Amino acid sequence: MFPRLDVANIAKICGLASFLCKKIIFFVSSPIILSFLPFEVNLHTNSNIRIMTPQEKRNERLAQKMLRSLQRRHFEAYYCRTREDIIQQVKALIPEGSSITWGGTMTVRDLGLPAILKQGNYEVIDRDEATTEAEKIDAYRRAFTCDYYLSSVNAISEDGVIVNIDGNGNRVAAITWGPKRVIFIVGLNKVAQDVPAALQRARSTASPINAARFDIDTPCQKDGVCHNCNSPQSICNYIHFTRNSHPAGRHIVILTDLALGY
Repeated sequence: MFPRLDVANIAKICGLASFLCKKIIFFVSSPIILSFLPFEVNLHTNSNIRIMTPQEKRNERLAQKMLRSLQRRHFEAYYCRTREDIIQQVKALIPEGSSITWGGTMTVRDLGLPAILKQGNYEVIDRDEATTEAEKIDAYRRAFTCDYYLSSVNAISEDGVIVNIDGNGNRVAAITWGPKRVIFIVGLNKVAQDVPAALQRARSTASPINAARFDIDTPCQKDGVCHNCNSPQSICNYIHFTRNSHPAGRHIVILTDLALGY
């Protein structure tokens, strides 16, 4: 026989239902569980569930794996899907009144961050505003005393080793020492399986494109292929690996779905 549905029994049933709902929401809201669901769930709105594309599912899972790898290497790490999310994350990381600069990164420029930061309460050093070579060199040197240095990477391995290649070395120097903190914004298009593959990407993909961007006289400008050259105008003079963030937390990585930079 069913129990009588008096007030006491109804209260018990409602209490049990409420408890079960809370447990289900806690379980489903786990980042690990969300990364394996075949759809996107927004727990904070009443919007409809949107089916994730295969690319989005792969990116979500890869990003979660890389966040764990980066954290093991003492990086502070985040995952942002959209441009708006990246901008909000950068603003949240940089206190007002901070001094900020960046290198030759196309990622930062493509996101429109220079203009956004100049509108805020920051001291911005923009080398693109230099009118002479001397002013540009001065901007390079001032980077070492900045609070925040923005950059991207030429490649990153799945286990979190960052690879960069420089012509002048000012960017990799600032990444290594000087600015109080370094923020890398990294599209998942730059992820390679391991360190050799990351180095290969940096040399064979990023460098020839950047050579074309700067319109310099190197063999890769002729056919788009790395020749391991010793050209006087080579932009592959300094090859830099960041295995760990030291001191711990000095380097911040923002991963994103967006295919940014080269």
